[in-house]
Amino acid sequence: MRRLRQLAERTPAGRERYVDLLRALAIIMVVIGHWGVTVIGYDRAGRPTGHSALGDLPWAWPLTWVAQVIPVFFLVGGYANAASLTARRSRGGDATGWLVDRSARLIRPTTALVVVLTLGAAVARLRGADPVEIRTVVWFATIPLWFLVAYLIVVPLTPPMYALHRRFGLLVPLVLVGLVALGDLGRLLGPAGLATGNYLFGWLAVHQLGFAWYDARSPSTPRRRRLPTSRRAGAVLLGGGLAALVLLTIVGPYPVVMLNVPGERLDNAAPPSLALLAVATAQLGLILLLHDPAERWLRRPGPWQAVIAVNSVVLTIFLWHLTAAVLLIGVLNALGVLPTPRVGSADWWAWRVPWLLTLTVVLAALVAVFGPIEARTRRHGEPTPGGSVRTALAVAGYAGVVAGLLLNSLTRKAAPEPLGLPAPALVAYLAGAGVLRLLRSGWGSRG
Repeated sequence: MRRLRQLAERTPAGRERYVDLLRALAIIMVVIGHWGVTVIGYDRAGRPTGHSALGDLPWAWPLTWVAQVIPVFFLVGGYANAASLTARRSRGGDATGWLVDRSARLIRPTTALVVVLTLGAAVARLRGADPVEIRTVVWFATIPLWFLVAYLIVVPLTPPMYALHRRFGLLVPLVLVGLVALGDLGRLLGPAGLATGNYLFGWLAVHQLGFAWYDARSPSTPRRRRLPTSRRAGAVLLGGGLAALVLLTIVGPYPVVMLNVPGERLDNAAPPSLALLAVATAQLGLILLLHDPAERWLRRPGPWQAVIAVNSVVLTIFLWHLTAAVLLIGVLNALGVLPTPRVGSADWWAWRVPWLLTLTVVLAALVAVFGPIEARTRRHGEPTPGGSVRTALAVAGYAGVVAGLLLNSLTRKAAPEPLGLPAPALVAYLAGAGVLRLLRSGWGSRG
């Protein structure tokens, strides 16, 4: 508490505290959402298995317009990346140094998860566990890495995309939305491959709005680069986003649900669709409407210290929340007391409360163990000189990390993987993370 109080007291007066609150709330909502819709049962072999309850609860689909908060994370990510890149350059640093240092906060806690899951899988294999069963467990625990792959791809694009923003402003996200629309036409009319680019274009569009929000802080910034942040603008965005969403889903061809539901004609989130971007627009409007009261509330010491505490381990919370579910299910199954009520039944709803509370305890224990890895990540104050060799190494290292995580995400759940993650994915990820760690230590700075 003393450290939190000191950090709160040292917060710069001009810091946009609301951005930190939104990041914390977005991750907490993802965690609660995943836990809340989880259905536990047994497969034909008598092993515990899980799936989402959304397919059995169609009345809850409109609630995903609020619960799908990944766009909020990309919005605040764009704001934070623009702020840190601008600060880095003001101190004489370059984009390569910014990326190398920026990677630390993302990769260190991710490496902890990857290593622990791999070691756990190796021990399980030595004890005779089936490689398919090992992979199934690790696949479930690494579902959060799907999102992290998308964000890790967007982060290194910040320097060139921010340069485009400085030249063309809000025209850039408009063009990206047009590309998403083209991809959606491919999904609806063919060829479906046109939609592959939406994985990048959709999240980049939201990330660009974060740039515009950051630039709105300065009245001297040209209007084309500034996000309108008045209450009137918030109301227009909220109303316009909801109107577009109703037209696209109720009238148009898009599903109402904003999360994956097997059997639906489209998945609005993978890749991002126009309907999901309409959700992002409405959410942005609501964010702007709540800005002023939230900022006043965050000027109080208690709420701001709580936000600081969550943000110091926010990625750890996100990365480990499904591992907490795996551990709890395993323990309850071993004890023979794992409840498997029918979705939507009174017993299922009654089980939600102890289920969420127990998972919170398990996750808190995991965060207590692994959170310091993220919380102690150092932020380098002085730019490190570099050259073409260092830039090439940074790109190669970052590409290795992304390739490793992407390969794991694309590997099917029932693949026989004795280490849980595919061996090529492990090699690529650990090699890339190792190169970036060496660069952060100053190695290669004279290249």
